[in-house]
Amino acid sequence: MIELRPFAGLGHANHGWLDANHHFSFADYYNPARMQWGPLRVWNDDTIAPKSGFPPHPHRDMEIITYVRTGAITHKDSLGNTGRTAAGDVQVMSAGEGITHAEYNLEDEVTTLFQIWIQPTTRGGTPSWGAKQFPRGDRAGQMVVLASGYGDDADALPIRTEGRVLGATIRAGESVDYPLGAERKAYLVSATGRIEVNGIAAQPRDGVAIADEENLRITALDDAEIVLVETA
Repeated sequence: MIELRPFAGLGHANHGWLDANHHFSFADYYNPARMQWGPLRVWNDDTIAPKSGFPPHPHRDMEIITYVRTGAITHKDSLGNTGRTAAGDVQVMSAGEGITHAEYNLEDEVTTLFQIWIQPTTRGGTPSWGAKQFPRGDRAGQMVVLASGYGDDADALPIRTEGRVLGATIRAGESVDYPLGAERKAYLVSATGRIEVNGIAAQPRDGVAIADEENLRITALDDAEIVLVETA
């Protein structure tokens, strides 16, 4: 089962400094048919104006993965962590029993990103934050695990859930295969470029909700950059 969720039909809120599109119910956008996909609770497609951002605010019991598409985001939190995550790279915050953080676009250009929230397998625990570079060239023609709740994905950022966040860049006319497993769910978005997923066409920034599919074949109709979340 593959359900296409066109970008034009996503939830939308424009706050001036923040232009946000919501794949799932979030803030003032409520859609009972799009509350979550397995433990995947939030996928926001955000455009953040220069010299602006999210002031300090709390989180708990959520794995928050930020995939920066263009520009950069600067993180500060109540544990004393500070870091700048640039385009193509990833940061992960495990909110655990509670953390306060702020995220700002301190650049002179617009920052665009995907912010993904996944519910943890167990509640509580010590909060943490980390970031890592994932050069786009290293993902050319293959799926690379960016964040994972499984210990055998040693090169990925750790998250506390039974799932993975993966990325790939695919040249037009080429395909990438991924063995999902029929018992797993996936949600896929192409940051750039038109794609087909098992023959279903998707435009850039459309959501593709996947279940009961043993294997995925992702074909790029244009040069494409994709992000996929796989969960139990």
